[in-house]
Amino acid sequence: MHIKPEEITSVIKNEVEKYERYLKTVDSGTIIRIGDGVATVYGLDECVEGELLEFPKGVYGMALNLEHDSVGCVLLGPEEGIKEGDVVVRTGKIVEVPVGDRIIGRVIDALGNPIDGKGFIKNDGFRPIEVKAPSIIDRSPVNEPLQTGIKAIDSIIPIGKGQRELIIGDRQTGKTSIIIDTILNQKKKNVICIYVAIGQKQSTVASLVNTLREEGAMDYSIVVSASASEPAPLQYIAPYAGCSIGEYFMEKGKDVLIIYDDLSKHAVAYRTMSLLLKRPPGREAYPGDVFYIHSRLLERAAKLSEKLGGGSLTALPIVETLAGDVSAYVPTNIISITDGQIFLDSDLFYSGQRPAVNAGISVSRVGGNAQIKAMKQVAGTLRLELAQYRELASFAQFGSDLDKDTRRRLEKGKRLVEILKQDQYEPLDVNYQIIMLYAGVNDFLSDIDVKKIRAFEKGFFEYIKSSEILLLDSLKREKKITDEIKEDLEEAILTFKNMFLEE
Repeated sequence: MHIKPEEITSVIKNEVEKYERYLKTVDSGTIIRIGDGVATVYGLDECVEGELLEFPKGVYGMALNLEHDSVGCVLLGPEEGIKEGDVVVRTGKIVEVPVGDRIIGRVIDALGNPIDGKGFIKNDGFRPIEVKAPSIIDRSPVNEPLQTGIKAIDSIIPIGKGQRELIIGDRQTGKTSIIIDTILNQKKKNVICIYVAIGQKQSTVASLVNTLREEGAMDYSIVVSASASEPAPLQYIAPYAGCSIGEYFMEKGKDVLIIYDDLSKHAVAYRTMSLLLKRPPGREAYPGDVFYIHSRLLERAAKLSEKLGGGSLTALPIVETLAGDVSAYVPTNIISITDGQIFLDSDLFYSGQRPAVNAGISVSRVGGNAQIKAMKQVAGTLRLELAQYRELASFAQFGSDLDKDTRRRLEKGKRLVEILKQDQYEPLDVNYQIIMLYAGVNDFLSDIDVKKIRAFEKGFFEYIKSSEILLLDSLKREKKITDEIKEDLEEAILTFKNMFLEE
């Protein structure tokens, strides 16, 4: 076989032309210590704080301590099979979470992986879990109500879209129940709800998801779960991941409600990580920046300006107290960051007042701006009357000689307290709340026995639905109590009251 020299030359020329010098450099380090979900890596000179690092066995970690010649990382997965001497590689990215419309209705972990057994979620992209909060210029005032469906909250401690309202109380006082009712009340209101479970038992999260599913609320909800059995770093990043998912929808002009349940366990997870990373402990062994981890999370809640689409992210963080001590380190920190707090009192809870909202120390710094005019008209004096009732009730137990005015105020107070009681999983439309509160505040119920108030309420709502639907429509349309609505409402109350008393 004869080979021509020019053929060999052309083949060599082609190969030379196709040849590329491609050199890939990888910034890597070596594990010098690993244990308890924390690794110290020698090298990684260009690493930045919060960067995602790739460990062997497909496990990722997050860089938190940047020291002179090493990096302290926390692992976001199991450490089995990873040993000293293994190589760790920089990814050049900070921790991200998948976002997209298909996440709605799903239960995911802190890294965005589905954990509800319904298969892969096709996402629309990724968002970093840590982003800067919207600036003052990018925000608009909080003046649109976010109805919880709970009379005691919507009337006295109203929440607005874009607000951060803390729910605080001892364990087993109904904090999560308030949250579930608020989520259920968003049905058909075009609000996406995100529930972030931090350090909860898996059975508790499963029970909550079942409740939401049964009530049809998972159609507009997302559950992010970092349960008690998961590593502290995943519990730490869970609320930031949930917030990033919420911001994705907010930037599309939608209204989002996000619940962090609860930030006490989040602070404990961060304390665990910090102590393992040998950061210096401060008060109650928490690191010095425990305030900052919550402020940078909660500052991301906002009502965006119309120029940016007018979307909103409303945050309801939950904090658990011990024996009602709101002056502990983490509760005081979060109280100072948020725009008010709803305090649930265990004494009220065990005395049968549920939800056990203590109107005395609960406050909303947005106030009447987040209420429709009709509710403002009705609930204006409610807080004052309840406060007076509590004060008079504490004195009345010491003496029996009470004047007529004091007795009248006590009786009215008893009925107002009874009106504010509400069963679980039964959120109430704001117009029904207004109708019932109007009857209580304007003394229409003084001749009805306190024990029969709940029965009166139930019957009254049925009567309004069947016989006074035009009154209800007028109230929905006007959003304030005009002279005409006032006249019709008082007539309806008196008509039903006469029927109720005759039974």
